[in-house]
Amino acid sequence: MKQNIFRCFVAIGSVAALMWGCSGADDASVLPPDVIASVGKSHLTRSELRSAMPGGLSADDSVKFATAYVNSWIDARLVSRIAAEEVDMREIDEMVDRYRRELVLRKYTLLRAESMPAPVFGEDTVKAYYDANPKDFVLSRPMVKGIYLKVPDDAKNLSEIRRLCRSTRADDIDRLEKVSLQAAVHYDYFRDRWIDWEQIESRIPMPMGDSPDDFIRANKNIDFSSGGFTYILSISDYLPTGAGMPLDAAAPAIEERLRFEHRRRLEATILSSLREEALADGRLKLY
Repeated sequence: MKQNIFRCFVAIGSVAALMWGCSGADDASVLPPDVIASVGKSHLTRSELRSAMPGGLSADDSVKFATAYVNSWIDARLVSRIAAEEVDMREIDEMVDRYRRELVLRKYTLLRAESMPAPVFGEDTVKAYYDANPKDFVLSRPMVKGIYLKVPDDAKNLSEIRRLCRSTRADDIDRLEKVSLQAAVHYDYFRDRWIDWEQIESRIPMPMGDSPDDFIRANKNIDFSSGGFTYILSISDYLPTGAGMPLDAAAPAIEERLRFEHRRRLEATILSSLREEALADGRLKLY
């Protein structure tokens, strides 16, 4: 504790010395000893800087933080003084007031929403939104289905794994899973779901060029060795960039949009209720 306090005073002293060296001695001499910097009638004090400084910093980090804090304090006030002379501050005040009202409304809406049941969007609702907005759900990169494995080169059942990967029979897939659990470093079966190509691309240490679509079209089956491991990829289905996004991939984004629309409707309902109450009790009068 004492060491942290000492470091804090070292940092503040260092910054104060820096500020003294950068300012006129005559101006600094008329200020109280607790002041580190002044811009017009605004003053930054050691106690304010001390309160802002996080605990547990080393002496060097304390000096860096204090210097950055003081410089930020100075910059903010210099910009404010210049802006007050050249910028229409009434417009700024109106923007701040409008933003404050929006924040208050959003906070009030959240408080009201927390007291209500959370919205639940069923599969039919999600699909209806998906069907009504197809242009909003287009792939920006490919998606694939298939099987991916990373197996040690010396695995005893590597030849069997290769054979099973090419099969579409259910019993062979069951056998592949059992064999892979024994031999594979990484095994991922995704013939039954779409996944982003980037998830596979990052696992395969080979050059793929600038076009993922061109690479996938030319390499539906990959089997090569690198660094003591064999990498096997069997792509059973493929959606190119620009194709419609699968519903299950689009569902999270759709649900977020539906939640946003729900919040907007809730805000409108709350505002309408507030207006009606204000009209009823006379606080609001319309002429």
